[in-house]
Amino acid sequence: MKAVILDNDSLGEGVDLSAIKDHVSELVCHPLTSPDQVDERIKDADVVITNKVVLNEASLKSGNQLKLICVLATGMNNIDLKAAEKLGIPVKNVAAYGTPSVVQHTLMMMLSLATKMPVMQKRMTAGDWQNSPLFTLLDPPTYQLEGKHLVIVGSGELGQAVKKQTEALGMRVTFTARPGKTDDSRPSFDELLPEADVISFHCPLTDETKGLLNRDNIQCCQSHVLVINNARGGVANERDVLEALGKGQIGGYATDVLPQEPPKDGHPLLNALNEPLNLIVTPHNAWTSPEARQRIVELTGENIKSTLNKA
Repeated sequence: MKAVILDNDSLGEGVDLSAIKDHVSELVCHPLTSPDQVDERIKDADVVITNKVVLNEASLKSGNQLKLICVLATGMNNIDLKAAEKLGIPVKNVAAYGTPSVVQHTLMMMLSLATKMPVMQKRMTAGDWQNSPLFTLLDPPTYQLEGKHLVIVGSGELGQAVKKQTEALGMRVTFTARPGKTDDSRPSFDELLPEADVISFHCPLTDETKGLLNRDNIQCCQSHVLVINNARGGVANERDVLEALGKGQIGGYATDVLPQEPPKDGHPLLNALNEPLNLIVTPHNAWTSPEARQRIVELTGENIKSTLNKA
């Protein structure tokens, strides 16, 4: 049984592939795969493993003996799932592999925004502390999280883990109703906005969550609200958020995700990083701890074993 990893570089260095190798007779690893290389590389594979390489219907049809697609991530939007179902090819993803890593990243962002770290670092670089008549810098004032209201969008494993950690900081936590669900009795996102001190997104990007935070409902936010997006680019309308941040309508924004990754065509948020704003942008690396990346491999091995009955 032959397995092919199309973008092995996405796993990074130091990852042990034994959990996959144990369940296949041959494993071929390609560092990266361009769209025009896909068909040739999967044509004789039984198992295709990919993180972000797109597998469309035409490519899936070229896989003459394809029995399983494994995605090295939770999101499967790079796979034509309808075509795979029509062709009888199961698609398996991995979930909850990096919860501690993403929660840690979320807390880092929340604490950094609350302590105004991005602004303070720019002031330090500019020499403001060195030239201060006082022993400290009082502007901008920091923001104490204890007693504040955190609104979380997404009550899955990540959201629940963030709730646990932030409650340890003394925060009050409320989950919103699932966007677009009329049978969810919890308050909606828009209903909770006016009382939110911090907002954290941990939801998928869907038609219902795209642009969930936008120019219209930002008007309902408290001006000190801190917003964190470790979900997907586009859940918050980044241009609207940046505009609101510049006008002082929100107190800070941190994101690990953008609509296009990597942002080869640039993005307004990246252009604003040198401005004196309480803004953090990280390169989709919340999940990248060695422990999380190794867990992806282990879960993928379990998917191969359970789906193809490999002992």
